[in-house]
Order: sequence, then structure tokens, then C-alpha cells
Amino acid sequence: MKVKKNIIPSDIEIAQSVKLKPITEIASKIGIKREEIELYGDNKAKVKLDLLTRLKGRSEGKYIDVTAITPTPLGEGKTVTTIGLSLGLAKIGKKVITAIRQPSLGPVFGIKGGAAGGGYSQVVPMEDFNLHLTGDVHAVSISHNLCAAFLDNHLHKGNKLGIDLNQILWRRVVDISDRALRNVIIGLGGKDDGIARQTGFDISVASEVMAILALTTSLKDLRQRIGRIVVAFSKEGKPITTENLGVAGSMTVLMMEAIKPTLLQTTEQTPAFVHAGPFANIAHGNNSIIADQMAVKLADYVVTESGFGADLGMEKFMNIKCRYSKLTPNCVVMVCTVRALKMHSGKFSVVPGKPIPEELLKENLTAIEEGVCNLEKQIENAKLFGVPVVVAINKFTTDTDKEIEYIREKAIQAGAEDAVLSEVWEKGGEGGKTLALAVVKACDKKSKFSFLYPLEASIKEKIHTIATKVYGAKSVSYTAAAEDKIKLYSGLGWDKLPICMAKTHLSLSHDATLKGRPRDFTLPIRDIRASIGAGFLYPLCGDMRTMPGLPSVPAGTRVDIDKNGKVVGLF
Repeated sequence: MKVKKNIIPSDIEIAQSVKLKPITEIASKIGIKREEIELYGDNKAKVKLDLLTRLKGRSEGKYIDVTAITPTPLGEGKTVTTIGLSLGLAKIGKKVITAIRQPSLGPVFGIKGGAAGGGYSQVVPMEDFNLHLTGDVHAVSISHNLCAAFLDNHLHKGNKLGIDLNQILWRRVVDISDRALRNVIIGLGGKDDGIARQTGFDISVASEVMAILALTTSLKDLRQRIGRIVVAFSKEGKPITTENLGVAGSMTVLMMEAIKPTLLQTTEQTPAFVHAGPFANIAHGNNSIIADQMAVKLADYVVTESGFGADLGMEKFMNIKCRYSKLTPNCVVMVCTVRALKMHSGKFSVVPGKPIPEELLKENLTAIEEGVCNLEKQIENAKLFGVPVVVAINKFTTDTDKEIEYIREKAIQAGAEDAVLSEVWEKGGEGGKTLALAVVKACDKKSKFSFLYPLEASIKEKIHTIATKVYGAKSVSYTAAAEDKIKLYSGLGWDKLPICMAKTHLSLSHDATLKGRPRDFTLPIRDIRASIGAGFLYPLCGDMRTMPGLPSVPAGTRVDIDKNGKVVGLF
């Protein structure tokens, strides 16, 4: 007799089956007053910044960052683990808040699909979460593009600031993956249509305005940061800012609602702050400081998430976000999967849009043995900052007990406090209780947090530290263009900013084909760019795509409305 397998409904079916509580009730449960929220319907609300003032004297809860090993292109379930851990903490009686980013519409309709978690560990309403939510990404886009319009208008009206047309840094943005907009010529048509020049579009979440939204700490700070954005250089080499263009104030006004975090709930009615969504390669890839500052004053445990692997989002969480927020983590949760560790053996290829290779779904301890070095290195990376690490093995149905036990043993040998099975996709909070207990135990240990480098170090010293200690490089090389930028930025006093490395997320190195734990490589720095408003420099390790393209069959082809007016096919 065949045993019938437990069939899990689709993510959107699960999300739509959840009985939502009024968001006023969710707010009240964590101590937010009715007058401190602005309702966007019954199930979502903006939280006013006045809350921070009221909570100022309170002690802070435990602060947990969820990161991952170097992922496959499919991702390894970091968001589902972030939400599931929160549900698990609630199950064992802890007052907990989840704090995550808002997804970009580009990946939602492109390759990735929805990003609200998955299975029984989601933020809901998942349609709202994945689509427009409360309009923050729209606000970022409009604020950014207003600056672009002011810039081109300034050129058209005589260019009194003497802007060098070959030194314009500010492009336009749109939150859709559209490769045809990567490089465009504007100003065609005639004298009244502006100055003809080559430029292009980035995706909205790659905007410096989005990075600023995630790193700002107040409305006053937002205004100052936006005013420091460098959009171009003059013919004399002087930086031209939004303040010089007279647009900084208007840009800030357009962001006045976006600066407020959005409050939602999970599939088990626990609170979730959703705010900001910067890229994790050219930007720092973390949710907002403001949301975290609110959350740690309201809850005993706050679970947040940093983008891509520990070498990218987590390193930037520690070295950039924690510097500006003044918050330090009590624990790092490192998500890994059996399939990803097999991939890191170098014997398998995972391609978005194509079926997972059959061999990845079969028990293969040899492949895991050859690929577990990536997990070991990422644990080492988290421990560089003096923070306890708990490994979460995100379970798939094809994983075997032997494979899971092998990973657990290797993780603990590498320095993890514990390595536990996470079944939150299938079981929600019940499947996260073991992970929650391990995290509570790790958080009770004394954290010895420290930054990886001092801000006083030179640009090259900071880059070398990240390259050798986090990536495992033996040395760093610089193009002539990068050397020129280092000289320029040092002369302008920008050398005291933290570093936000821009590289592939598919390898610890700059080369996406190098799996496992690459060693003895030279990290090439092609160029270095400056996000002065956000407050970091970002060296480019190879070509960085700031405008994705759509795949042969975009995820958006599955999205529709059924006969009852419900969204279907989102994930």
C-alpha cells in the first residue's frame, strides 16, 4: 500500500487561507498606541516616528541577524527561516517582532517570484507585501527621478554650475526588470527637448535614495543625507550635489511617508515590520534602521535578515548598518541547505528557470563533504565579528537524515553554537521551535561584537581587510580608474566612510563560477563609486548589473486574477 504524501498548498493559497487580525490589534499587542499608526486599510499600517521618542528610555531586546551560506541562484530559504524563527520564538512564549525588507517588483515579475517567505512561514497579506504595499518604492522612484529631471533641466537652462557632461553620475530608475533601458540616449528631438546625452536606467531598489531610506535615523537625518547625494562633477572636478541643484528639499518631501515603517502580520498573527529594500550587491541589502530601532524597544527578540550570503549582506549589516544604528547583534543564524552544499562541491550546476539536477536530490555525502567548506567559511565570517552563530538547516523533502547529521557535525566543529533542522516551511512555528530554543541559548551568551576595520583606515586597507578576511583572497589588484578614484575620494575626505563591496553573490570570490571556499585568488577592483548620501563607498569587483533583465518565461506570466477577483500565481 502506497503512503499518500502530505501535499502542501501553494504559498499564495496558504497566505489567502489565513484569518487576518485587524492591524490595530497587532499593534496594540506589541505596545503601539492607536494614535501612533496610520491605517492603510484593515491589514496594514504605517508607524509614526513619534513612537521612537516615546520608547527612548526603554531597554533593548535581543537582536538576531539571519544570513546564509553562498546560495544557489534559487536562494536557500533565508526569508522563510527569518519568519519561521520568529514564529518559533512566539511558540515558546517570547515577545518577538520580524523586521524585513520590501521586495522589488522586478524579481517578483522576473525570475524570483514572491518574496514574503514561503509555505506556512509568510508575511501576509502576501499580495500586498509583494506588490505596491504602502507605496515606498514608488516614493523612492519619484524622488530619484525628480532629481534627474532637475539635473537635465539645469543643463538645458545654461549649466551655471559648469557640470561636466562626461562626469554625470545620476541615472533614472524604474522598478521593473527592463534590459532595454540599461543604456539610452535622452534629449533627442530638438532644442526644446533638452541636451542630448547618453544615460540609462537602474532598478529602483538600486537607487541611492533607497539605500538612504534604509540607513537614515530621523527625518532631519534623511534631509541631510539626501542633500549630500553627489550627482555629477564640475569641469573643475568639484562634486555637484542635490543641494547645489536645489532639489534636496523636494526629494525629502516626497519621502516623508516612506520613512515610516509598515506594520504587517505573519501567517500566525505575529507582528512584522516591512521597510526599505536596497540591493545587497551595490548597496548594503538590509531593512531599515528605523524599523529595527522601534522593534528592539518593543520586543524581547527581533529577527531581521541581510541579503545574499554572509560575505555580502551580513558583512555590510555589521560594518555599515550597525555603525549607523548603534545596535549590535546578539546572534547570527546561518541558513544552509543540503542542495547548496552539494552544489559547492563544484560538480553540479543550478540554473534559474530550469529543473534542479536530479543528482542534487539524491543522497550524496561525498558531494556534501566536498562542499561543506563554504558553510565552514561563512561561520568563520560571522565569528570574525565576535557574535555567536546558530546554523539552521532548511529542510527539503529529499534531504536524508545522514546528510543532515553530517552537516550538523561539521557546523559545530567549525564553531557554531548549534546546528538544527528547520522545518518552518512545512510546519510554521511548530517547525521552528527547536531553532528558536537554540537561538535563545546563543543570545544568552555574551556577545563580543567588534567591527572588522576602523573608519580611520585608508580605503585600500579597508578593502584589503574585507577581501582577505571575509572572501579569502590572497591580494587585491586595482585598475588605473580605481586608483584615480581612491586619490580623488581621499582628497575630498570621503576615505573615512565604510566600504560596501559590490560583487557576485554566487561565490565567496568575485568569480561566480568559483564554488566552495576559493583560496589564493586576487580580488580585482575595477572601479570605486561613492554614495555620499547613504554614507559608503562601493568598489566594483567586476561588472555589476543595476538593471536586471527578464528570463525567457517571466514569473509574471503566471500572475492573474481569478473569477472571484483574487490574485493567483504570485508564487
